[in-house]
Amino acid sequence: MNHKNEGRKMPFTSVGSGNVQLVADKVHCYTNQIVNVCYVGDKEEWVLVDAGMPGSASKIKAEAEQLFGEGAKPKAIILTHGHFDHVGSVVELVEEWGVPVYAHPLEVPYLTGETRYNEPDPSVSGGMVAKLSAFFPNRPVDLSGHIHKLPHDGTIPFMPGWQWIHTPGHTPGHISAFRFTDKTLIAGDAFTTVKQEDMLEVVQQKMEIHGPPRYFTPDWEAAEASVKKLVHLKPLHGVTGHGVPVSGDKLLDGLTYLADHFKEIAVPSHGRYVEGER
Repeated sequence: MNHKNEGRKMPFTSVGSGNVQLVADKVHCYTNQIVNVCYVGDKEEWVLVDAGMPGSASKIKAEAEQLFGEGAKPKAIILTHGHFDHVGSVVELVEEWGVPVYAHPLEVPYLTGETRYNEPDPSVSGGMVAKLSAFFPNRPVDLSGHIHKLPHDGTIPFMPGWQWIHTPGHTPGHISAFRFTDKTLIAGDAFTTVKQEDMLEVVQQKMEIHGPPRYFTPDWEAAEASVKKLVHLKPLHGVTGHGVPVSGDKLLDGLTYLADHFKEIAVPSHGRYVEGER
């Protein structure tokens, strides 16, 4: 098991970095620089959803102990997908905690070093973050011996009451997690609540329901279908991989508008993965 991007700390941060927010019952969102991780559960049993930026393991563990007590460790780590900002500290955390990691079967090859993601596209319209994406870590993490496929029935290990939803587009095996009892959604990068390509908006965490990060999304048709799938669930509480948590009408109305105007809002006007330019 190894992480080829280990030690490659990224200098990006935001005004929300370090914040911990209760999104819904037993769901805490921790903003790690510019990406969110979630602690789901209580001190008796909890899981970590996503593993933040490279070099962040100590901060993620410290927040866990603040929430659940000294020596707290999860039953498992659930990955929405395997991009560097969502698995940045996963190897160190697995080595420390000795817990299993779960992901969609289609994502597993990207988490065992077998397959690499498509190269980011810095040419997409958007802003400075998009332009810098060419320098982002893109070598696959290797969790061989520790990675497990999520159950085919849609359940999520150690997350009773939750279902995983296949939301591809940003990556082939991208998932979101949904709790039907209170309509709480952990969306990963299926959509965001900040315009992730724009440096100023990322730093300020300006709330805007937007599509997945343009520079790392190779399949826009699938991404649009995924957003429409999530709208159908009518979520009331939501946390995305990037941006601030959103609840109530602001979430559902914004997500509905995104679904209805996806090509206009989310899809770049040009780029390597835009239809007709591949």
